[in-house]
Amino acid sequence: MVQTPPKVLTLAEFLQLPETKPASEYLDGQIWQKPMPQGKHSVIQGELVAAINAVVKPSRVARAFPELRCTFGECSTVPDIAVFRWERIPREATGEVANTFL
Repeated sequence: MVQTPPKVLTLAEFLQLPETKPASEYLDGQIWQKPMPQGKHSVIQGELVAAINAVVKPSRVARAFPELRCTFGECSTVPDIAVFRWERIPREATGEVANTFL
């Protein structure tokens, strides 16, 4: 029996797909679904985001974001916590944080 290799998506094709829950990530041309976080994980994640932001946000050094889709190079991942230096946070013309982080 001949097996057909799975179709490899491009990053652009992946980004056109609807979001999933839990989030899917794009690495090396393949889609990986993150495991669903559970209670202890969620508690630690929430506390860590708050602790980081308490230190870096008031002085506009950086900001922590939970479960934020980050697309760079040929990857699109959703890390548990992403920390961006203040000047690298994408913003709308109004100054609000943008939805897309490329």
